[in-house]
Amino acid sequence: MLKQVTPLVLIAAVTACSSPVDRRQANGGDEYTNVLVEPALTIPEGLNTPVYSKEYDIPKPGSKTNATLVGKQLDIRPPLQVLPMAEGTHVEEGSDNIKIVVESIDSDIELKNELFNVIKDYLASKSISILKEDFEKGLIETDWIENQEVIDSSFWGSDEIYTLRQRYEFNIDVRPHGRSGNLMINLLDHEESFDGEQQDIILTGEDKRRYTIDMLNNAVAYMSIKRNQAIKAKRLRESLGIDMSIVKGTRSDESSDVEDLVASYWLADAPFKRTWDRLRIVLPEMGFEVVDMDSNKGLYYINVTDDSGFWSSLWNEKELPVKEGSYRMILKDDTNANKTRIYLHDSSDKPLDNETVEAVYDGFSELMQEDRKIR
Repeated sequence: MLKQVTPLVLIAAVTACSSPVDRRQANGGDEYTNVLVEPALTIPEGLNTPVYSKEYDIPKPGSKTNATLVGKQLDIRPPLQVLPMAEGTHVEEGSDNIKIVVESIDSDIELKNELFNVIKDYLASKSISILKEDFEKGLIETDWIENQEVIDSSFWGSDEIYTLRQRYEFNIDVRPHGRSGNLMINLLDHEESFDGEQQDIILTGEDKRRYTIDMLNNAVAYMSIKRNQAIKAKRLRESLGIDMSIVKGTRSDESSDVEDLVASYWLADAPFKRTWDRLRIVLPEMGFEVVDMDSNKGLYYINVTDDSGFWSSLWNEKELPVKEGSYRMILKDDTNANKTRIYLHDSSDKPLDNETVEAVYDGFSELMQEDRKIR
């Protein structure tokens, strides 16, 4: 029966007339492989041998060169390279494995979970089934992935189709510290058929490398999209202000000793990590010079000078509520896990008087609660 085709299909039928095997080979014949070496020019006695140019001499192959790769055996396709396109990825130089090194870009997300989910989401986006997965070993094994290509289209019969079927294994190896790891890939099975007939294909090492690099690059490109989305979402979260309140301290009625002082502190309506990151932005804006920090102890070492534009604009050139010198800002988890206490101490690690802490609160809370523009 005559098939209905469009002009676009006709063009495709003309252009898609070579098989994947044909595209490995140079156009034209390979008669050059049968050319005999011509003997040297015979110079009659009494004549001088001419000077030959060596400009077009073909260098002799090295000792590691495979001399059989000539004619149809020579793959003319350019080599593929592993492309670390995603944020926080790079190729490890000198590695014999097909892999990329992946570094964590967000300490709030476990790298192994991220990589596992990215690979599974990528396979799902391509409708590729997972045959086996093992999170502990970091293995994801795909089911058969089938690709079909029309080699020859006929008006009166069925198309001649070249079918490629493959299975891959992804290996995720995250180092014990959890900040970096490797993403590797292996080609497990490979089948090719033409017009329903199985082809006897023996893949070379370079063939396997091309297929696995292509699949790995596609997965990393998908990771790039997901990481860019995650970075943008994190910037959006960080741009939002943090609600603040002040818990005013009290002094015991029975004694005026410093030991009986209950220090005033600021209460941030955010977990420790987000509050810590926000302070790295706000403290310099307040005129506090961050000298050192220790997130494990929740401690900022800061200096205060009296030439800050922040102080001047906030108190209209009045005396600063915090004197020049060195101070410590201490963060502690509140009994509510989603809130953080912020204390202000002097250089000897003693709490500042409540009046000073309360005086700084208005300007401090304004900056903490301010939404920022995303760049």
